[in-house]
Amino acid sequence: MLAYHYILSGQVQGVGFRPYVYRLANQHQLTGWVKNTLGQVEIRVQGNSEQLQSFNLQLIEKSPPLAQPTILSYHSCPLEKLTEFNILTSEVNAESQIHVPPDYFTCDQCLSELHNPQDRRYHYPFINCTQCGPRYTLIQRLPYDRPNTSMANFPLCNNCLTEYLQPTDRRFHAQPLACPDCGPQLTFRTNTQQINDTQQAISACIQAVKNGKIIAIKGIGGYHLICAADNDTAILRLRAKKPRPAKPLAIMLAEIVLTNDAMVHQLLHTPERPIVLINKQYLPYLSSQISPGLNEIGVMLPYSPLHHLLLTGLGKPIVATSANLSGEPVLTENQAVEQYLSHVADGFLHHNRPIIRPADDSVFKIIAQQPRPIRLGRGHAPLELSLPFRLSQPTLAIGAFLKNTIALAWQDRIVISPHIGDLGSVRSLDVFTQVINDLQQLYHIQAKQIVCDAHPNYSHTHWAKRTGLPVKSVYHHYAHASAIAGEFPQTGAWLIFTWDGVGFGANGQLWGGETLYGQPGQWQRIAHLRPFRLPGGDKASRELWRSALAVCWEIGLDYQIDGIAEIDLLKQAWLHQLNSPLTTSIGRLFDAMAALSGVLTVASFEGQGAMLLEALCLKDYHDFIALPLYKNTAWETDWSPLIEIMLSNQMNHAEKATFFHNTLAHAILQQVLQISQEKSIGQIGLSGGVFQNRYLTEYVINLLTKHHFNVYLPQKMPCNDAAISFGQIIEMGNLCID
Repeated sequence: MLAYHYILSGQVQGVGFRPYVYRLANQHQLTGWVKNTLGQVEIRVQGNSEQLQSFNLQLIEKSPPLAQPTILSYHSCPLEKLTEFNILTSEVNAESQIHVPPDYFTCDQCLSELHNPQDRRYHYPFINCTQCGPRYTLIQRLPYDRPNTSMANFPLCNNCLTEYLQPTDRRFHAQPLACPDCGPQLTFRTNTQQINDTQQAISACIQAVKNGKIIAIKGIGGYHLICAADNDTAILRLRAKKPRPAKPLAIMLAEIVLTNDAMVHQLLHTPERPIVLINKQYLPYLSSQISPGLNEIGVMLPYSPLHHLLLTGLGKPIVATSANLSGEPVLTENQAVEQYLSHVADGFLHHNRPIIRPADDSVFKIIAQQPRPIRLGRGHAPLELSLPFRLSQPTLAIGAFLKNTIALAWQDRIVISPHIGDLGSVRSLDVFTQVINDLQQLYHIQAKQIVCDAHPNYSHTHWAKRTGLPVKSVYHHYAHASAIAGEFPQTGAWLIFTWDGVGFGANGQLWGGETLYGQPGQWQRIAHLRPFRLPGGDKASRELWRSALAVCWEIGLDYQIDGIAEIDLLKQAWLHQLNSPLTTSIGRLFDAMAALSGVLTVASFEGQGAMLLEALCLKDYHDFIALPLYKNTAWETDWSPLIEIMLSNQMNHAEKATFFHNTLAHAILQQVLQISQEKSIGQIGLSGGVFQNRYLTEYVINLLTKHHFNVYLPQKMPCNDAAISFGQIIEMGNLCID
């Protein structure tokens, strides 16, 4: 007889791992125990050598599908007087290796029961088991046990308790376990009625959507605003009321999307069930108002039992957009959603299971034959990564002002929060501080220092300075570069194109079209776009005509815009450099080209002009112009030859858009070829929101690969500002500025 003690880490809580170990030990007639500690699982097994060898071989190999266990230690130990194998009460120890499980989609077995009239959970919208259901959004604290979740106030009925205690049942120790007799319930509310019966509430919601209504429904990590996806009138009302006049809306479909792209199909069906951007041609029956002017649409499959019931009852796709005011975090509380969105929604489908923390839907896009995250949320965040170094003390990185995420790092670990959003409102800042406090409490880690963006006027930077902790700053584009270098810790110097909207640069200007050389902590600005002054500053991100004026005035060209009365006044301010900051922003150059070419002059959301230009690109049109490249203190690409081309009548909108993209791709190649004559380039990185543009990014990768350069694009983190918090930690781990 022998005895062994295991400590396992990784994704081992919230995935049915203890019940699995219990069954495996009994299968091999072993005695001992298994228990949760803070983020880990401990196992003690006793038996003969043959039994223990079989147990050891199968422990990892046959673990539950959602588990990702890692054996931290495994050693023999003294025998004890044990007669059976048990699941012991969880313990909290001082040395935590916490790994928080994400929220999961509804598994096939639960779906089968959901639609089986003979099952006691028939049409129950909170059905789950050890292999599916919410985790991250309902965990109050770890260890992951029912009293530590938002299910603590729902005592198990006798039937559920029997399942919970039965080792052979797949709901053995399923912490969110519930049924119609003991679990959460739905309520449907409008101005004229309140329905407290769960089944009647679902029916009333379905009927309201069929009647063209907009309904706010409470899901796993927050509320969605839903309406029929083929109803132009309902969608236009939703756009007007939210308001969201043109930004694309996400769609939820019950059936498999008909697409020839195997990667899209696979991504849609992953357990995380993200929103995936696909070509609109596969969904011709949807309203044209869902993504006007674009050729892609964001699609997801139902991931909760409630979604399955709604889509089955409707028999058609629904719009499912985050229930929030535009730019703010998703709403999670019953009263708050009615307070904020009573002018938008015609009704509310609530439930009484608290959402402990918000989690918006994740968004992915296939670029260069790989799924690339655009937004990390439900199912994918918090994202845990390993650092290429060890920190001397726990550090909090508070990310960018737009598309904000925060990162908590300690030792060689980093946890990046789900998408928070833009920090331009009081409520956004409240959620920002809530997420910071929550992550520290959840992981039992207290930050000892903070790293922030170098921009001196951001509200969350002021928040950091009020904490009393040491605060260090990192330049925005250094963080972009360090994010991709941190994801791919290669040897050799990087050449990284950090192309985005704007960020505060090391020379005090607004950067956005920079090429950086070196390694984290040692970045050198080696190239950039020709700078120009933005009349009105930040207003240019929505009023694209301002960028058009800026580039024309920069080259001495007068440009007239009908209906804009203040042009003469603006030019005087521009000439005197008043409220006209200098920028190298490629994002603002996209805006200028959208306006000059006649595609868009005023945007309802940041990046709209660039998205419309991308959507117009022609696959078989290869014309471009070689832009001048000059050497000043750094190499400078001059965009001026593009201006008259965009203003001419020699091309249509699609040809102009494609010509612009092709020219930018060749400008990148030209920079690389020039710099490679002066510097040794180990690899090339593409970082910044511009590289969400599939046409441009794939064109650039193709050009550079043909010239035998190794090109990297983020895979785990978004290339946009959501990666800034991660990049701040990577940069700070090597070098910070005071």
